[in-house]
Amino acid sequence: MATTYDFPSDLLAGQEELHQVRAELSALLKRLPWSVEPLDGFSDDNGWRKVERPASPGWSADEQAEVEKLRQRERELAVFVSTHRYWSETTGPDRVQARSELKHAHDGPPPQAPPGDA
Repeated sequence: MATTYDFPSDLLAGQEELHQVRAELSALLKRLPWSVEPLDGFSDDNGWRKVERPASPGWSADEQAEVEKLRQRERELAVFVSTHRYWSETTGPDRVQARSELKHAHDGPPPQAPPGDA
């Protein structure tokens, strides 16, 4: 039977916000041009695969500020979650398992195996 962890509410909230900030940052980076600075496009087929990039207009000051804001918040949350006092209560493999469980706590309970499939 799997161990159930009683995570503090602030740790759960921090982990959930970390997931949200990372998703928001990822979505923003996918929408932005490939280069922060304006650059010409290029095509290179001399390597093991062809690489092509269109011209990049660069990022605006507002876009750069938004990326930096999200990255800063991501760092703050990662430090908060990884150094939370809760981790001093667990040791060894149990700490590793608890950390893994916390990362997926917002997913809801794991699906139960049907009877007889154990």
